[in-house]
Parts: sequence; structure tokens; C-alpha cells
Amino acid sequence: MPIIAEKQRQGVVVKPHSRLSESAVELIDEVSRDLLLEPGLLCWNAEAARIFERSGAAVEDAGDCLRIRIPPVIIDWAVDAAPSEVVLGARDPENRLILDADEPRVRFGSGSEANIWLDVRFEDRTPTFVRREGSIERLCAAAHLAENLEHLDFFLRCVNIRDKEINRENKDVNKFLASLNNTTKHVQAGLTDVDALDHVIRMSEIIAGGPDAFRANPPISFITCVIKSPLQMVDDTATTLIEISKRRVPVVISSCPMAGTTAPFDEFGLVAQINAEVLAGVALNQLAAPGAPVLYGAVASRSRLDNLNDMYGAPEFNHYLLDAAQMARHYGLPCYSSAGVGDTSVPGIQATAEKMLTLCGVPLGGPQYVHYAFGLLERTNVFCPEQAILDDAHIGMIKRALKEPDITRQDHDRVVSVVREVMASDHRTFIYHLPLPTREPTYVCYPLEDDGGGALRAAHEQYRAIMDRPRCSLPEEMLREITASIPGILPDAIGSTRHGGR
Repeated sequence: MPIIAEKQRQGVVVKPHSRLSESAVELIDEVSRDLLLEPGLLCWNAEAARIFERSGAAVEDAGDCLRIRIPPVIIDWAVDAAPSEVVLGARDPENRLILDADEPRVRFGSGSEANIWLDVRFEDRTPTFVRREGSIERLCAAAHLAENLEHLDFFLRCVNIRDKEINRENKDVNKFLASLNNTTKHVQAGLTDVDALDHVIRMSEIIAGGPDAFRANPPISFITCVIKSPLQMVDDTATTLIEISKRRVPVVISSCPMAGTTAPFDEFGLVAQINAEVLAGVALNQLAAPGAPVLYGAVASRSRLDNLNDMYGAPEFNHYLLDAAQMARHYGLPCYSSAGVGDTSVPGIQATAEKMLTLCGVPLGGPQYVHYAFGLLERTNVFCPEQAILDDAHIGMIKRALKEPDITRQDHDRVVSVVREVMASDHRTFIYHLPLPTREPTYVCYPLEDDGGGALRAAHEQYRAIMDRPRCSLPEEMLREITASIPGILPDAIGSTRHGGR
């Protein structure tokens, strides 16, 4: 039965576009299963190999690693065991997300872990761009910005913290606290060190109100790229996935192949490989903890043939992600997808065109969770707050365009009455019969305009105004408890009120 929740972010429900025929879905599934048998997975994690071997998979020596051959029966069992509904909680219950594989309700959020923060500055209406290193302060600013963007539905850490005080042992607790202390929306990130997992969970339990409240409404979730394309199970990430699964915290199995370098160039081959890699991760997740919450994660891109960089602004990106969303729906798994990345390094018409191509296309497949959608430039290397504000405006327009009309019997009487009244008048125009303001905004013009300075300048002014708003910080008593019980917390993660880009 679907989870019934009155309080959640609504996103937008779409009629999912099925790019693949039923026979194509069956062929992709068949190829994926064939690949998991031969050549199988190269595996550098002994515990993962033992888990698969105990379940009936063949494990063989492959020189410097092991080879795992996963039979279809394990995939069938794992898909059946994985829940079709996953709750991603939030500090504010109205911001939580109910991801139901049977409901194509699309939400948009941030993503990546960009090393560069791009400042935009204006002199005589001319923008200049300054590249800055990621830091705790700027991650706090990004989370505060996300809290104040109407159409951003969740916060996936988008700035890599590179402060001199940050090391492998303390990065995770500071990354999660900086995010949770500045937004009441759901927070998601990868884990740098598996030894920090319990500290991050304990911090989140304090914020949620205790272990039981955390399990019912987890304000955090994790991403794991457990399979390195093509078909290689990574040692440290496999350990991380196993431990997250055992604690039954929501986790994304993210596969990120590049067509032409780490996956076949053609659409069918790439989607079959990404499907095989995600299914292998879901199988490990479920074998470690049957029924643990898991998302089917697809982050496919295409290689540029001149320099072999990944390319997000290509039309094929839509094809890959529409197909992957359809495969997730086929297995009854909530789908984590991607859209809204610009290949160019600065805001402008190229960034807008590339972003809108995927922001308009990918949601048509009905993925429940679309990351990368705010502020990313230069593929996923740069985060720009002004670009995030531009993206928020565009996504608001896209949500409105995707929403199905709500037509009821009352509309019959209203339309007939208005048309008859207008036709009986001497002016015969409907301008005097506009409806009263509704619950939703109506965009009568582009939503970011100023007095001749253009959309980027308007976004810059909006960003400055947001940075001057009060932060939604955690209560002081809670922060003191976190500091006392969680090792490695740095002062900037507890309270940074400075502007992130200045």
C-alpha cells in the first residue's frame, strides 16, 4: 500500500513518457542480466564477494581481484525485496519527500560536490566572474540559499569543503552539519570515511528527535557509487554501502558511466550497462539488509570526442535518463536522476540552452528525484549561486508547464457564465473577467527582470537579499549537544553568518 502523508513537498506529477517499447525494456533487462553473469563484476571487496557467494553467486579468482557472477535469481529476489516507497525526511515535516515508484511525482534539487564557487560581481552593469575554492562557509551559504529557493525540493551538498582544517576523519560530520544547520529541507551527501557513518547518524538522530524519530523521518540520506564503470565493484565504497544498508538509512545506488569511454557509445549499450551496475548495487544492498530503503540512481553522460570530458549539454543525455527512469519504473524502484548541468563555465545563453534542454526533457520520464538541477556549470566542477537562482526561476516555469490541468464540473458552469456575460457586454473582451489570484503564481512575464540590467543582475540582487535573511539555524541547546557528542565539529559548521561568496 502507498505511504499516505499529508505533509510533504508536492513537486509535480507527470504522465511518464515511455521512450522504450516493452520489448526494448525486456531486451535491456536481458542484456543486463547476461552481463552480470559474463563477464560478471570485477570486485575488490572481500566482504561483498562473501555476501554474494553465500547467496548463490559464483566467485572466482581474477588475479588482483575477484570476479562475481550474479545469477538472475538473485536479481529477482533483490528487486522484490527492495521497497517501492522511500521516505526522505526533513527538519520541517512539510519538506519531507515520499518517493513512490508507482507515482511519477518529480522533485528537483541540487547536487555534485563542486570544488569551485563562482562569484559574480557587477561594475557598471558588466559582470565579472571570480573563482573561489569550496569551503565550509560557502557550503553553509549554499544550504541557506537552497532553503530560500521556492522550487528547490531537497539539498544535495553542492560545494566541496576544502578548508585547511578539514581532513578525512572530520569531513563528513562538518559537511552534514553545515547543511543541516542551514536548511530545513532533506539533506543528502556521499560519505568520505565509513568510520564517520555512526557519528553522522547520531548527529541526525539528535536533530530528528531521537532514534525512533530518525527512522520514521530520516533528515539525511547517502549516495554510493559502488560500481565503477565498467562493471567494477570498488573496495571502500562497497564497505560503505554494506554499512549504510545494515543501518537501514536511505541510500542511492548511483552508476555514472560516460558513453564512449566507460560505457558503450550507443544508447542501448549504455543503458544496459548502467542498468546492470545499478541492479548489482541494489542486490548488494538488499543481501546486506533485506527491505532497506534504496534508490535506483542513473547519472549517465556522453564523452566529448575531442578531449574525453563528460558532456551534459548533449541531446543524448535526455535519451539516457528517460530510458533509465523507465527501467526503474519497470523494477518498481524510486528513481534518482539528473538534469540541469551546463557544460560552459559561466552563466549565459549557452548555459541556459544546455540546462533547459535537460530540465524540460528528463522530468518527462517521471523520475522521483532529480539532482544536479541548481547552479552547476563547467559540467559539475563549478557552483554559482546566481545560476542557482536563475535555475530556480526556470524550474518554477517548468513545473507549471508539466502540471496537468485540474478541470472539474465547476469549470463548466464558470466558463459558460463568463462567456455569456462577455458576449452580452458592449466591449466583448475578457480583460474585466480575469480570475482572482489563485494559490499558484501565474507567470505573466519572465520572472527575473530588473531595470535594464538583465536576468543575471536580477539574480545577483536576489542572491544578496537572500544572504541578508536570518539563517534557520538549529537550536543552541541542540548544537551544544552535537558538539559535545560528535567528534571533529568545527566552528564554521556551527554558525557562519558571512556571505558565502564575499
